[in-house]
Amino acid sequence: MQKENNLIKGEIMNQEIIIEEYAFLVSEISKEGLIRFASDDFCKISGYALDELFGKPLKMIYHNDMPEEILKELWNTVEKGETWVGYLKNITKEGDYFWTYTNIYPFESSDGSTGYLSCRKKASNEEIKNYTREYEEMKNKSHQQ
Repeated sequence: MQKENNLIKGEIMNQEIIIEEYAFLVSEISKEGLIRFASDDFCKISGYALDELFGKPLKMIYHNDMPEEILKELWNTVEKGETWVGYLKNITKEGDYFWTYTNIYPFESSDGSTGYLSCRKKASNEEIKNYTREYEEMKNKSHQQ
């Protein structure tokens, strides 16, 4: 993980965190959308310790640039028992951001509880460029209506 630019005077500058190619971010989420588990890579990239994430809503890591339509589609899809695949802009504890190619699907834990498993990896530069533009257009359209 590396920052694209340095922070100036310790201020949070909303800088992109570049995920390493081999990083694999996994989280387990309850039916209510609360985090039950997060992998070491997930914690490292997001800047949170597991105990800071446990029991908190997954939406706490969605960046404000994410269009509501995409997030609604995500949850509607997984609540129907289907797999959602797409791109998410996420926010770190420090206010920086990172993009992921994400798969979220229904999951039954070893204790019999049900929820969702989220598996994320680095999005390519081209994907980030395309989805940044697409999501900006979606947000602009929703603000104009």
